Amino acid sequence: MSNTIANQLENTLNQITVAAKLAQRDPATIQLLAVSKTKPVSDLVLAYQAGQRHFGENYVQEGTEKTQALAYLNDIIWHFIGPIQSNKSKFIAEHFAWCHSIDRLKIAQRLNNQRLPSQDPLQICIQINIDHEKSKAGIAPEELMSMAAQIAEMEHLTLRGIMAIPKASADYDTQLSSFSRLAALFEQLKTRYPQVDTLSMGMSSDLNAAIAAGSTMVRVGTGIFGKRQ
Repeated sequence: MSNTIANQLENTLNQITVAAKLAQRDPATIQLLAVSKTKPVSDLVLAYQAGQRHFGENYVQEGTEKTQALAYLNDIIWHFIGPIQSNKSKFIAEHFAWCHSIDRLKIAQRLNNQRLPSQDPLQICIQINIDHEKSKAGIAPEELMSMAAQIAEMEHLTLRGIMAIPKASADYDTQLSSFSRLAALFEQLKTRYPQVDTLSMGMSSDLNAAIAAGSTMVRVGTGIFGKRQ
């Protein structure tokens, strides 16, 4: 298993490099976020030993337990990327460095209030429902600047960018269309807020199109850890 995870991590990084070069981009400008939900702590340790430092978790209880179990690896950067229930926001505020799934002002306010003063600000991405899917979380694109303005005023949060999961499609041009609309929103946000630098989009199945459109962070789970049991 150790060889498998290390090899698959290397393969994923190679895929990012190839996609970046095709898009005439520097691969170093694209961060790999290893999505480790449902995977045992031992798998995360193997990925860590192979050089991975950014890990994404979707479930609050499971993610919190992992942050505690691996607290001795103090250079891991934990990202929360799943849906947020109000009654569990405190755990995200206290145990994660990043939160990618902000789509309600109430949640942002709770995270701001619950972040410990001794901690660095929580790094925030606003989730966009770019293809207006009823089944998906995220705000409408036209709501972005209003929400960003309010989050930017919160002392214990730092607005870093946007995240989205476009409508599933196997067609490259369809993928590219959604990602390009997200990239345009990202550029708009950057002109207003100079600290914004993160466009979190792209997974195993649409990584090439995401990078071509300008993604700065791709989220890969199965490609590194194998299929979930």
